[in-house]
Amino acid sequence: MKSLPPLPTNIALTLYNTEARQKVPLKPIKDRHVKMYTCGPTVYNFAHIGNFRTYVFEDILRRTIKFFGFQITQVMNLTDIDDKTIRGALEKNIPLNQFTQTFKDAFFADLKTLSIEPVENYPAATDYIDEMIKIVQKLLEKGVAYQGTDGSIYFSIKHFPRYGCLSHLHLDELKVGASERVLCDEYDKENVADFVLWKAADEKRDGNIFWESPFGRGRPGWHIECSAMAMKLLGETIDIHVGGIDNMFPHHENEIAQCEAYSNKTFANLWMHSEHLIVDNKKMSKSLGNFFTLRDLLNKGFTGTQVRYMLMQTHYKTQLNFTFSGLESINVTLMRLQDFIFRLQQIHHTVSDRVIEPIIERAYIAFATSMADDLNISAALAALFELVREVNALCDAGSVGKEQAGLVLLLLKRMNEVLGVLSFESPHEEIPVDLQEALAKRIEARKQKNWALADALRDQISSRGYVIEDSAEGARLKKVQP
Repeated sequence: MKSLPPLPTNIALTLYNTEARQKVPLKPIKDRHVKMYTCGPTVYNFAHIGNFRTYVFEDILRRTIKFFGFQITQVMNLTDIDDKTIRGALEKNIPLNQFTQTFKDAFFADLKTLSIEPVENYPAATDYIDEMIKIVQKLLEKGVAYQGTDGSIYFSIKHFPRYGCLSHLHLDELKVGASERVLCDEYDKENVADFVLWKAADEKRDGNIFWESPFGRGRPGWHIECSAMAMKLLGETIDIHVGGIDNMFPHHENEIAQCEAYSNKTFANLWMHSEHLIVDNKKMSKSLGNFFTLRDLLNKGFTGTQVRYMLMQTHYKTQLNFTFSGLESINVTLMRLQDFIFRLQQIHHTVSDRVIEPIIERAYIAFATSMADDLNISAALAALFELVREVNALCDAGSVGKEQAGLVLLLLKRMNEVLGVLSFESPHEEIPVDLQEALAKRIEARKQKNWALADALRDQISSRGYVIEDSAEGARLKKVQP
């Protein structure tokens, strides 16, 4: 075995479709090229760890799609027009784009910290006003939108029979707003009513932030923004639309209504939603003091890799309970993986034993099969740690040579294409030269049975924060984590 074996052809990527309420095989509209839209941040503040639970899930999905040989074009929007961004700009008395740019920059910095892959397009709502106006005009022409007495344009849900198809809400059992219209961008799922497409300018609410349109000065509603950007950049029918469970209703439901009423085509063939993150079994909120941004965790000494692992280790359809004790324990897990990588990198001898090859093949298939089953990350991680256990045992027995270690490293790199938490940079260069010399002298002292000198050299090494580990490959130095 000179390289990883090909995966069996019967391992097909299947994903849970929220609308169909079942797992379905991924079958892109065009060849093996997936077009995916993911709801990005509303840039009025720093994103919190609940937001990043969704963004890490979306990144794992993206990486898994690529792992199975698909191409992908992904769009993640930046919502820079909504009630919150406008309110923030007015409170600070600065232009809207100046207010939101701070949080856009912070968002991209956070993505890098969490090793979230850049996507192909990050459209900002402010750059697609013309496209939004075009959609609203056509909906008015088709009679599925109307102008209210307040001058705003609303979508008439009674003219869209499929309304509720995604959330599976029974509309006749839900309350209807007293005005039968909803002007705000976000509203409770119990409140079903015609939603706003274009908000007429209101100086008290919006100040001087508005755009000109054929139906008067104003600005778009939140829902029409994503519809316009998705259809402009990906087409009127896309393969996958993804977001947090909190966006399923009303946001995604409204997107379906707008897009399909506009185009008479299916908007998205597959919908996926990640569950909530809670903190210590409680809903995250500022009032409870359990509201954390990524920056809060970094300031407490945690790393982006720790946070990423914490956010990804639970299946995306399962509620994730965040605790600081759980986050701290992840450091031990990551150290175990990095120690394993370092051990493999230090193997330079050769062996003829091929017993490791079936272990590699079994781990590769187990990992791929797990991820193909709607991103079953827990089973995939179990396959990874079973590989670590089995190969460590072979290393202890001296049955792993340089070639075999290289194959295991190749598999780990393949797995990390999905996981994004492993580092393959050798830490050997970080060990001071004088300590490497002290280790060599200690090895020689032990050979000469000069125990006093060997102990003194061990103490010298220990005082500098290193320990000596013995392995089948010989003694090595390892930095003790603080």
